[in-house]
Amino acid sequence: MSGRTDQFRRGDALRDAEARLALSLVVEPGDPRLVPLLDEHGAGAVVAAIRDGGAPLASHLPDAWRDAAPRLERDVLAARSRADEQGLRWVVPGDREWPVGLDDLDHVEPHGGTTGAPLGLWVRGPADLAGLAEQAVAVVGARSCTAYGSDCAAEIAADVADQGGTVVSGAAFGIDAAAHRGALVQHRPTVAVLACGADVEYPRTHASLLRRIGQDGLVVSEQAPGQVPMRSRFLSRNRIIAALAVGTVVVEAARRSGSLNTLYWADALGRVTMGVPGPVTSQQSAGVHQAVRDGRAVLVTTGREVLDAVAGVTADVAEPARVDDTERDRLGRLARRVLDALSFEQARTGADVAASARGSRAEVAELLTALERQGLCIHVGDRWLVLPRGASTTRR
Repeated sequence: MSGRTDQFRRGDALRDAEARLALSLVVEPGDPRLVPLLDEHGAGAVVAAIRDGGAPLASHLPDAWRDAAPRLERDVLAARSRADEQGLRWVVPGDREWPVGLDDLDHVEPHGGTTGAPLGLWVRGPADLAGLAEQAVAVVGARSCTAYGSDCAAEIAADVADQGGTVVSGAAFGIDAAAHRGALVQHRPTVAVLACGADVEYPRTHASLLRRIGQDGLVVSEQAPGQVPMRSRFLSRNRIIAALAVGTVVVEAARRSGSLNTLYWADALGRVTMGVPGPVTSQQSAGVHQAVRDGRAVLVTTGREVLDAVAGVTADVAEPARVDDTERDRLGRLARRVLDALSFEQARTGADVAASARGSRAEVAELLTALERQGLCIHVGDRWLVLPRGASTTRR
């Protein structure tokens, strides 16, 4: 009997996954009307009522949902076909890969007309979503960021990644992109949560970045394959970024920045909320400063401080810093090889450094730029010199 029971359970799970997929093509993600319906009736019953307008439950559904019935089968087939072509998989609650932290969204009051856990997520990439979420830190901030903000985001993300954490962000211009790149420099998987289909390269200029993220990490979205972004979808997307992570750090945000929306969700979910201070004269950091003053965010200035802040939530990510730790000691293996390949006296080209460090030219070029920002090396023309220990360890 146990074998038949397992089969029935697998069948129920499959039917629930299919019902959730169909429902996701009808209901705009984050619609608060869906939460009580799923809790009381389940996805299968709601979809059945949409298809059968005469069902008792159908009278309680919005007209727009019922109007989708004639095209629903066609839309499901189209979504499945496009997902197969683009290498997307549909992950739902109960799946091994489902991050249980997303379920917390069902218990949060609506904000901006949005709440509730996603019906499911379209996922692209080889990594395990649940595994990455266990030690995830969201790094978000302004699209129109300053060089200071970009550097801070990249360094914080690199520190988190180097200590085994996962950087989650939205792949947007500015801070998001810097955060993803900081993680990639450490050769660690990072998760991009999109406001469009997980197969859509948006923004278009980030096509190569999204492809790199998808090679070892994940690109995820609750939007159906092929869906385009809209302003409201960026706001509903923010709740997923916050729910996937154990903590959220905002690097540069004006007073009305969408990044503060992500901070709101993190706070409502009981996650660790953090903010990086900027110059007191910078309007780009005014929203962060207000959040710190209001007690909605802990002030952090480095990746180590971020890791310390979330250490009580996920001890595996943050290890106590050794007293004798230096900037060099905390570098990844390839970064240390790059430094070892540099000389104090004889400047070397990036190509020579890449050959000595046994890294690709693109990887080494990114590392050299990051190491220069950390005050560990300096470029002279098209060549590079290592700086002596203690010569400059101030982060810029």
